Amino acid sequence: MTAPLKFTKMHGLGNDFIVIDGISQPFDPAAAPIAAWADRHTGIGFDQLLLVEKTSSPDADFRYRIFNADGGEVEQCGNGARCFARFVADRGLTGKREIRVETAKGIIVPKLEDNGLVTVNMGKPRLRPSEIPFLPQEGEADDALEYAAQIGGETVRFGVVNMGNPHAVLQTADTASAPVGRIGAALELHPQFPEKANIGFMQVLDNRHIRLRVFERGVGETQACGTGACAAVVQGVRLGLLDAGAPVEVVLPGGRLSVSWDGSGDVMMTGPAQTVFDGELVY
Repeated sequence: MTAPLKFTKMHGLGNDFIVIDGISQPFDPAAAPIAAWADRHTGIGFDQLLLVEKTSSPDADFRYRIFNADGGEVEQCGNGARCFARFVADRGLTGKREIRVETAKGIIVPKLEDNGLVTVNMGKPRLRPSEIPFLPQEGEADDALEYAAQIGGETVRFGVVNMGNPHAVLQTADTASAPVGRIGAALELHPQFPEKANIGFMQVLDNRHIRLRVFERGVGETQACGTGACAAVVQGVRLGLLDAGAPVEVVLPGGRLSVSWDGSGDVMMTGPAQTVFDGELVY
């Protein structure tokens, strides 16, 4: 038995996490029963575990690692990035309002706003199939706005975006009745996505407002997905359905995010990050 492991339960719009300070205490995620902890009936219950570590990069303040509820490590989590920034500030690990954070797919820059919200520069989206990664069907262009996949005899069309993690974005007339569970689960594991994918269902309300539900890779549908919101706005801008460079309100089951993308530069996301409680684990 190891010494008690301190953790903090946090959430961003209901997308919930435990955050572990791996700088002030030892923690080996490979030896931790993450999936058991994530169980909402017999464990703590969370969508992802977020780990704060020292960085070896001279260009960053911290290293940020993310583990899904199934225990698998993933590259990025946007709602988690806001909670990460709030956590390191509240714990006195930094005195900066804006920090540079190393992830598996590059540097992100979260900033604590005066109104309590957190803005994260999520970097540039990657859009080519090889960058997702995604395997197009024969004859589909490398720069297509939408691609197709077959699911149970049905053709599903979607855009592909990598926001540090792979996303497919489908348009739907009404998110309330969208087949998120059925199509999301099938497309997440579709062989055209060799590393699996997060599946977003976007309803465009007007050129600055969308509704969104996301079936997350290794988790299932969540209350909110920050990178999914970013991917949806990128896809909407590319299709000419959303205003480039303007804040787009993304309404998720758990609440609202503001996302902007000018069509070529970095994606900016603003939203809340809240602490729920502190706890200790013995395992």
